[in-house]
Amino acid sequence: MDAMAIERALTRMAHEIVERNSNQDGLAIIGIRTHGVPLAQRLTGIVNGILKREIPIGEIDISMHRDDIGTRGASLIGATHITFDVTGKTIVLVDDVLFTGRSVRAALDEIADFGRPQRIQVAVLVDRGHRELPIRADFVGKNTPTALQERVMVRLVEVDGKDEVVIER
Repeated sequence: MDAMAIERALTRMAHEIVERNSNQDGLAIIGIRTHGVPLAQRLTGIVNGILKREIPIGEIDISMHRDDIGTRGASLIGATHITFDVTGKTIVLVDDVLFTGRSVRAALDEIADFGRPQRIQVAVLVDRGHRELPIRADFVGKNTPTALQERVMVRLVEVDGKDEVVIER
């Protein structure tokens, strides 16, 4: 995916989010650090434009909730920033790639530390398959079947200096 394809996918996903959530007063978006945060910011900007108002946005770090924390080695743990009450809200959880489902599971645990949302929906730019947990995305920018030995690399201007999605062997 190039920059234009990413923008088209996010625009389509934002419209799907608005259409699927009739109670837009209770809608909020949370991005998973690192690449999920700028994607969440972009989605929120598009959703705000559609709704003609601002919805809450937050960001979470899932490092302490990962089930492989002991095998990944040392990593920099960031702060979670949720400045609104998640209880009773519809949370759209945003990440760059959905693969095994373990990052989403960790994010669900982190969100639960802040309250009890009415519902949590998952939005990902790329769904590459190979799930290890029973988790699916509600909103997908692009389904990209991959081999297990391949890696899907999402690069975003905010983090990497350019927008693209590439598959590496």
